[in-house]
Amino acid sequence: MKNKIILLVSFFTVVFSLVSCLKDNVGEYWKDDLAGKMYATVAVPTLQQLALSPVPGDVKYDFLLNIATDALPAEDITVTLAIDPAAVTAYNARTGKKFQPFPNIEILTKTVLIAKGTRNATASAKVWGAEKLDACANFMAAISIASAKTASGADIAIAGNMKSNLTSLPISNPYAGNYAIVQGYRIRPGNATEPVAEGTIEAFKTVDCKTVSKVGFGNYSAYSISIEVTTETVVVGGTTCFKVIATPFDPATGNSVGGMWPAWTGDATLAPADKTINYFNPVTKTFVLNCYYVSGAGNRIMYEVLTRQ
Repeated sequence: MKNKIILLVSFFTVVFSLVSCLKDNVGEYWKDDLAGKMYATVAVPTLQQLALSPVPGDVKYDFLLNIATDALPAEDITVTLAIDPAAVTAYNARTGKKFQPFPNIEILTKTVLIAKGTRNATASAKVWGAEKLDACANFMAAISIASAKTASGADIAIAGNMKSNLTSLPISNPYAGNYAIVQGYRIRPGNATEPVAEGTIEAFKTVDCKTVSKVGFGNYSAYSISIEVTTETVVVGGTTCFKVIATPFDPATGNSVGGMWPAWTGDATLAPADKTINYFNPVTKTFVLNCYYVSGAGNRIMYEVLTRQ
């Protein structure tokens, strides 16, 4: 009896899954009253993701179109595509998200031919301009099927819930990457300056859209440092730079173990010509950090100038 019950439950589960597919998606499984019909769809209508680097240049991506039918089409079918900001609005309303339409998008294949005897063809688009956008914003590119016609001019129905390719376009943190030390050292009070070799590479890893972190400073790697780039500006050598909030922390606990010096503090024999500290230069891609971590023998001094590679 137990085996029979399990078998019956499994059977009804399969039936329910198939019926659900028919209600939600016009796909491989067909009810009798759909036999002989055709629907133009995007093969994968769920939200896709394409991460963008904040650099100039085009980024191309592809997606698959599909003719959902129980028999292979006997004629060529031409599918016309259009950029569809309304699909972004509809997605937000449906999910409670807050995506913005990506501002720079071009469909490279505005019309796509699906050859007779086949169901699929690839569409292409490109986006650009990520380097000029807010990395903390949420962007989406939406391209929808506008029409589909057979070679003889008959309209193909468009599946309303499967007509759009939706691609989220998160922008990578613009400050993450490898940086070479131009000048760097650590000072323990009462001890000689401990320099870092020029050219030493340090990896800045993404924390969020405006914050990076790196392991250690100077020759000291027990603590890490979190660096948040703010919108507050400071002019250094004629260049408008962004102030940062640099916080040494213990990676084992995540707790802060220090802070930033309010004014340049370091080795007087290595004093920079410009003593502005704790900022990011967006032109030269350079961080200048002057921080400390707390110690019973006195706060340790850290000074680093790092340029992105």
